[in-house]
Amino acid sequence: MQKLSVIIPAFNEEFSIAAVISELQATKIPGLELQLIVVDDASTDRTFAEAQELLVPEKDCLLRHSSNLGKGGALKSAKSLIRGDFVLIQDADLEYSPSDIPRMVGPLVSGHADVVYGSRFASSDLRRVLYFWHAVGNRFLTLLSNFFSNLDLTDMETGYKAFTAKAFMSLEFRESGFGIEPEITARVANLKYRVFEVPVSYRGRTYAEGKKIGWRDGFWAIWCILRYSVGSRQQ
Repeated sequence: MQKLSVIIPAFNEEFSIAAVISELQATKIPGLELQLIVVDDASTDRTFAEAQELLVPEKDCLLRHSSNLGKGGALKSAKSLIRGDFVLIQDADLEYSPSDIPRMVGPLVSGHADVVYGSRFASSDLRRVLYFWHAVGNRFLTLLSNFFSNLDLTDMETGYKAFTAKAFMSLEFRESGFGIEPEITARVANLKYRVFEVPVSYRGRTYAEGKKIGWRDGFWAIWCILRYSVGSRQQ
C-alpha cells in the first residue's frame, strides 16, 4: 500500500490542532495510508500536548522546535521524517478541509502530476467570504508569479499543496515564513515539474480567530517572487 505523508506546521493552534488530527485520521483514501507529521513551531500554548495525545507513535511523528522557525522551517524539519510516496501540506487551523485530500492527491496517484495546488479561487463547493483586499492581493501575487514562472495558476499563495515525495524532497527551501509559497512555485517552475490545480473549499479565519498573515507578508512575497524567479535556478 502506498503512503501519504501529511505535514502539519503548527504554531499556537491549541483550539484547532485536535480537530485537524481527528479529521485526518478519519479520512480514508483507498490504496493510501496516512502518516501524520506535526511540527510544533515553538508554541506557547497546549498545541504540542494536544497533538501528542492523538498521534499514533507507531506511524505518526511529532517534532517540536525550540524557537519559532516559521512555516518554511517546519517543512525543512519534516523532510527527514517523511516515509510516504506522496506529501501534502495541511495547515493546522482547518482553513483547508481534509475532505479535499482525495481530490488533491488524485493526479499524483494516477501519475499525471508531480505537484498539485488546491485553488481557493477556482469553483468549489464552499468558500467563506472574508477580506476583499486580501483576495485582490492574492490575485496580484499570483499574476506576478505566473508572469515569471509561465504557469497559469489561479492561486499561487494557497496553503494546500501536494507533491510526489521525489518532487518535494528535491526542493531546497530558503524561506522561513510566508515567503515559502512563492519560493515553492518558483522552484517547481524552474524544475519543470508537471503541475495540476484542483478546486478546494476554504474556511478562512478572521484576525480575531487567529489569522496571522498581514500586509508586510505581501511585500515580502513580491520580493520572493523576484528573488527566486529572476536569475534563480534551484539556488
